[in-house]
Amino acid sequence: MKNDNLYREEPCKTALNKCKGMPFRWTLNPYMGCVHRCTYCYVRAYEKRADRPFDSRYGTSIRVKTNVAQVLRWELHKRSWRRETVAIGAATDPYQPAEGQYRLTRGCLEALTAVHNPFGLITRGPMIVRDVDVLQEASRRAEVGINVSIPTLDVDVWRKTEPGTAPPRQRLRAVRVLADAGIKVNISMAPILPGISDAPKQLEEVIKAAHDAGAQGVWANLLHLRSGTREHFLSQVARDWPHLLQRYRELYRYDAYLPEDAKAPTLRKVSEIKQQYEIGAGRARLIQPPPPVEQLSLLALVG
Repeated sequence: MKNDNLYREEPCKTALNKCKGMPFRWTLNPYMGCVHRCTYCYVRAYEKRADRPFDSRYGTSIRVKTNVAQVLRWELHKRSWRRETVAIGAATDPYQPAEGQYRLTRGCLEALTAVHNPFGLITRGPMIVRDVDVLQEASRRAEVGINVSIPTLDVDVWRKTEPGTAPPRQRLRAVRVLADAGIKVNISMAPILPGISDAPKQLEEVIKAAHDAGAQGVWANLLHLRSGTREHFLSQVARDWPHLLQRYRELYRYDAYLPEDAKAPTLRKVSEIKQQYEIGAGRARLIQPPPPVEQLSLLALVG
């Protein structure tokens, strides 16, 4: 794949960011901007609010926080720090291609592990298997949760909505490596797209694959469209699924979020399928030594 991205090496003043209105208080993003360029990404809304590109230009300029691991170590050793859970990757994927060169995410994981600090991480990047050794050690010392985002296994939907990401089945192989290493790993099945990726067969395909890969859980939610994300995503619907455009305009006419009665049937179906496959039942594993190097081959997972 041709790389047209601009990487801007810029040091940061802070590593940990305090947030409101989320199930966590602290976030950490070693990079800003994301080459995955998911058409539905909610970060586009924040980019628009900040008067930055949120359309097709989003994800073509990536800020690399070259000193983020060093700053994080300093912040974690402050007397005021209470070892609260840190969410990694809430605004930009910590395992996008730049991580292969800069290794900032690994440096941050090592810093958190050294002080026994709990964290959660979400990614679409199979490169995470490179750091299975650090994740194992972190899991021995504190609560660690990994969420691998796999909204769909439908190849056509994936190609159109997540143009810069690794194929979903490569991510599943990463889930298997993490699970076999005893690391708590879940699959984030979000966003589910009405009329595009919400058919029962599509839902079951992901959940069955999550079960087979050893995921401990599956979390699901439907698409929400704030201004910024809305314009970009609907332009794609008009191009790739024109017959659904009017439906989307009606569904999201009054709010960025679907009403509960519109979400309920899909989420109920997801719950039923999860019960069918007993996701989360008796799937805990002891932390074992890292699997052999050949199991972690990045050529097999991200090549």
